[in-house]
Amino acid sequence: MNRIRVGLVGARFAASLHADNYRRLRGHEVELAAVCARSRESAEQFARKFEIPEVFTDYRALVESPRVDAVDICAPTDLHHEIAIAAARAGKHVIVEKPLTGYFGDGGEPRQKMLEGALHNCDAVLDAVKRADVTLCYAEDFVYAPAVTKLKRLMQASGGSVLDLRAEESHSGSHAAYSRRWRTSGGGSLLRMGSHPVGVVLHLKHYEGMLKRGAPIRARSVLADVGQLTRLRHVKEEPRHWLVDEWEDVEDWSAAVITFEDGTKATVHATDVSLGGVKNLVTAYLTTAVVQVNINPNSAVVAYAPDGAVFKDEYLTEKVETKAGWQFPSPDEDWMRGYPQELEDFVDAIRERREPVSGGDLAREVVLVIYAGYLSAERGCRVDLPGRGSGRP
Repeated sequence: MNRIRVGLVGARFAASLHADNYRRLRGHEVELAAVCARSRESAEQFARKFEIPEVFTDYRALVESPRVDAVDICAPTDLHHEIAIAAARAGKHVIVEKPLTGYFGDGGEPRQKMLEGALHNCDAVLDAVKRADVTLCYAEDFVYAPAVTKLKRLMQASGGSVLDLRAEESHSGSHAAYSRRWRTSGGGSLLRMGSHPVGVVLHLKHYEGMLKRGAPIRARSVLADVGQLTRLRHVKEEPRHWLVDEWEDVEDWSAAVITFEDGTKATVHATDVSLGGVKNLVTAYLTTAVVQVNINPNSAVVAYAPDGAVFKDEYLTEKVETKAGWQFPSPDEDWMRGYPQELEDFVDAIRERREPVSGGDLAREVVLVIYAGYLSAERGCRVDLPGRGSGRP
C-alpha cells in the first residue's frame, strides 16, 4: 500500500484529535478520504475543517466505499464493535478508539452477564478481523506516550522486576451526553477513563514478560470498587457544583487492584471527581528503580496568573476550571499523550501487515479486566479471571 486512505467515523472530540494528528505524520502517505457523522451538517463542517473530500451520514456506506482503506472509529462506545465488524467484513483495516467495546444494556443488570456480553462483543470483532485478514489497531495512546516509552527503556536497562504499578486518569467529568448512561457508554469512569491506566499497566507487564521470558505476563485477578460520589446527598446540597454530576446509572469513581500471573500488583484509579484538570499518571516500582511518569500535568511549562482573564483565549490544558493561579500548560499536549506516535505506528502496521504495538490482544484484556472489576465491585470480593485461576506462581 503506497497510500493509506482513512475514513473517520465520528466528527467530535476524538475524531478531531485523530484528524489533527494525521496531519503531523511525516514520511507517510496518508489521506483523510472520508468522514461520517449522523448529522450531515456536522460531517460537512468537519470535512471543510480538515479538507476531507467525501462525507457520509451512514457508516455502512463509508465502510463500503472503494476510496477507503482503513476505518478509524471515533464514534460512541456502543457502536464500536458493530462498526469494526462491518469494516472488517468489507475488507478494511480497523482503527478503534478505547475501549474496544463493552456491554450496552440496563445498568442494573448482573455484572456476570455484562462480563460475558462484553467478551462476546470483543471476540466477535477479533474473529471478523482474523477472517478478513485485516489489521486491528487499538487506539490506546498511553502506550505511545513518550514518557511511557522512556519508562520501558529504563525497565529494560535496569534489569529489575516490576513489583508494583500505580496508574491514574482523573478529571472533573465528561461533558459527552452518551457517557451518562450504561446503555450507550458501557460503564462509567472505570471503563471510560480506566481503559487508559488499565491499558498501560497491562501493556507494561506484557512488555516485561516479553523481555524476560518471551511471553506476556497477564492479569490473574481483580479486586475493585466503584461509587457515585456526586450523588451523595450532602454533595447534592452544596450551593455550587464544580464537578459534572448528571450521571444516571454509571459510576463517577473507581479503583482496582490487579494481580498478575507472577504475583505482582497494579493499582488503578479512574474518577470524575478530581478538580484541577486531567491527571494522567503512572509510577513503576521495580526491584532496581522507581520511575514516575507524569503525562499530564507535567512541569515542562509552569505559569501563574492572578486572574483567569490574563491568558485570554490561549489554551492551557484540558478541563481546568480556571486559568487563574499556577497552571501547567503542555507545550504540545497531543505529543505528550502519544497521539502522533500512535497513528504513525498504525499507518506503518497497516502498510507492513504487522501487529501494531497496541492491538487486539491488549484491547480484549482491558475489557476483561474492567468488567471483572465491575463483577468484583458487585460481589465485594476478588474475581479470578477466566482460565487463570488463583494458584500462587
